[in-house]
This record gives sequence, C-alpha cells and structure tokens, in this order.
Amino acid sequence: MPESLSPREVFQKLIDGISAGRFTELAELYAEDAVVETVFEPVGPRRVEGRAALRDRFAHVSASSPVELTPANVVVRETDDAEVVVAEFDYRVHHRLTGRTFEAANIQVLRVRDGLIVSSRDYHDHLALIVAGGNLPQLVAALEGE
Repeated sequence: MPESLSPREVFQKLIDGISAGRFTELAELYAEDAVVETVFEPVGPRRVEGRAALRDRFAHVSASSPVELTPANVVVRETDDAEVVVAEFDYRVHHRLTGRTFEAANIQVLRVRDGLIVSSRDYHDHLALIVAGGNLPQLVAALEGE
C-alpha cells in the first residue's frame, strides 16, 4: 500500500494546481465529506460540504475566473496536531480583464487525513480581488441586498 501524502505535501499539490489553473483536478485532493469554510467571503456561501460540491465550485472558478494566481512568500507551519498545517502565503495576482497586478494575502488551515483534505478554513483577501476587478459597486449592492 503506498504511503499517503503528508499535510504539507497535500497543501503543496493544492497550491501548485491553483497556480497552474488546473482547477478541475483540485477536488481529488479532498475527502468525500470534506468541509471548506471561506471565512472572509463577503457574499455567497462561506461553507462548502463534500467533494461533489467542491468539484462544482472549482469547475465554476475554472470557467469564469479572470485572474492568474502565483503563490509567493509561502510558509507552511506544522502544528502539534499531525493532521493540521497552517499555510501563510501571498498570491501575486494578475487580473486579465483590468490588467491590474497586485498581491493578496492568504492563510489556510488544513486538516489532512490519509492524504486527503478533510477540512479547510480559508482566509483570503477577497476584497482585494473585488477591487482589482472593478466590482466594488456590485459588492456594495449585494451587501445592501439589492
């Protein structure tokens, strides 16, 4: 039986897949019953449950995302829980529609069991992405319930 990937190795596969734009492959890094929470998501669901739902979400991102993400300043910290790592990193973001390039801060807390992500709490700078895309008025309208 092959040895499972460590939490650090799984995170690396995740960030490599994101930066390469291989979103359709990312769901395979998650357990069937995985839970992902995007804690600072300003609108929309902040919790996604299950590999199938994640597959749908990644497919949507793959089809509609106007950004190219390049990880930088990556630091992965192991914890006293062998299943958990905390990754701090920036994305160097290029927004293809606006031409803007900027950095966005991120933290992910991953729990990996048997080589698969079972839970993730993601703290991404969503506001930076919204502003760079020129979508601040739409965000304000969504927050005001329009």
